[in-house]
Amino acid sequence: MGAEPDCLFCKVVAGEIPATVVAEDERTITFMDINPATRGHALVIPRAHARDLLDIGAEDLQACAVAAQRIAARMPGALGADGVNVLNSCRPAAWQTVFHFHIHVIPRYDGDPLRLPWIPAPGEMDEITAAGEALRT
Repeated sequence: MGAEPDCLFCKVVAGEIPATVVAEDERTITFMDINPATRGHALVIPRAHARDLLDIGAEDLQACAVAAQRIAARMPGALGADGVNVLNSCRPAAWQTVFHFHIHVIPRYDGDPLRLPWIPAPGEMDEITAAGEALRT
């Protein structure tokens, strides 16, 4: 599996950086975003490094889309979400800041103040962990 030594998400895949993993399969890992837009914001990444949407292989893209759908389906029951945004940012002009393909799965709550794009800021780790626990399979 391809990996980039300086890639933050490749380090998550390798277990070199801690992450609150909520689901994984042979092609993908789903974990909690540490700069969440809302409570329960998760990221889905391929295990193999791909820089962005234009670089990812079709099989990994399909696996990520299916994993994003699976975690989104858990959000209403596990977190009380009223809706879900699924978002990919491809390249800096589209707000990509980590250059390993990823899909944001953002639970939405009636009346939440989030407007896209959000300005990432560190979240409360206890809340991130609790939301991850609620979403874990």
